[in-house]
Amino acid sequence: PGTQPLGGQLKAGAHSGGPAVEADGLGKSYGAVRALRGVDLAVPYGTVRGLLGPNGAGKTTLVRLLATLLRPSAGRAEVGGFDIVREAGRVREVIGLAGQYAAIDENLTGRENLAMVGRLHHMGRGAAARRADELLDRFSLAEAGGRMARGYSGGMRRRLDLAASMVAEPKILFLDEPTTGLDPRSRLDLWEVIGELVADGTTVLLTTQHMEEADHLADVITVIDRGSVIAEGTPEQLKARCGGTRLSIRVADPARTPDARSVAATVGLDEPTEDGAAGRVEVTVESDAGPLAQAVRLLDAAGVAISDISLRQPTLDDVFLALTGQRADGDEQEAAP
Repeated sequence: PGTQPLGGQLKAGAHSGGPAVEADGLGKSYGAVRALRGVDLAVPYGTVRGLLGPNGAGKTTLVRLLATLLRPSAGRAEVGGFDIVREAGRVREVIGLAGQYAAIDENLTGRENLAMVGRLHHMGRGAAARRADELLDRFSLAEAGGRMARGYSGGMRRRLDLAASMVAEPKILFLDEPTTGLDPRSRLDLWEVIGELVADGTTVLLTTQHMEEADHLADVITVIDRGSVIAEGTPEQLKARCGGTRLSIRVADPARTPDARSVAATVGLDEPTEDGAAGRVEVTVESDAGPLAQAVRLLDAAGVAISDISLRQPTLDDVFLALTGQRADGDEQEAAP
């Protein structure tokens, strides 16, 4: 086939007020197991939507449904204005997808992998080669482009997989745990690339276990737990749900944690949280330094030695823990056929 424009075209009128990604009561079941329970979602064009949730919450199942890799058991969804069931082929023309694990051919070089993807997108041989070189440079793989992918490190494979998802300059990009296997420098580089894509008009749906990643990239965050949406808002709005400033106390002797908890209850605005093993207590307080000074005086009067005491603003980790009762750790593993 001859050279054709990169990527598919969005459905006529798709930009006229409608979202780039829209789901209405989307559900997926595997027998008696309900992996997704009636999810509603609306992602505007040119934005980054973060999907957060504990292991097995349904994030990857949702991405697979929207990418037409699975058929829903209930509800409906449109991507780029196209129905994910009736117009699955058209959906695939306008999306890019990078899963949790790199999907590359180890018996091809990095350059050959990208050029092959370009040819599958009906690009001419020369155009595919030029696009491959451009992406190799963009993802700091130019020097390794002529090497077999089986010799790549885990981080290099991940970058190559991400580059492959961008060969056709997709209008809508699904990134499922995109920084898995990347070192901190590569992760920052990827954040920069995602920012550039969004500035150029790409819509990104991002699942991540890195709270700082969601905080840095996402315009709006949707929190999923047990297959259902339990919260949604900007990072600032979600943090506000956890209250104001947090006072954190760490005692030198973990056995004195209950005494520190009593002090925290005296100066705080809500019920303190306690980690006895670490000797740490936290509580929400007024935003000025008064509660900290008061806590120091009370702890000193009680003879409780402290190794650290500080004020901090709530983080998305706090939000995640408050909403789901879990911390966002590890790789997601969900039921699959």
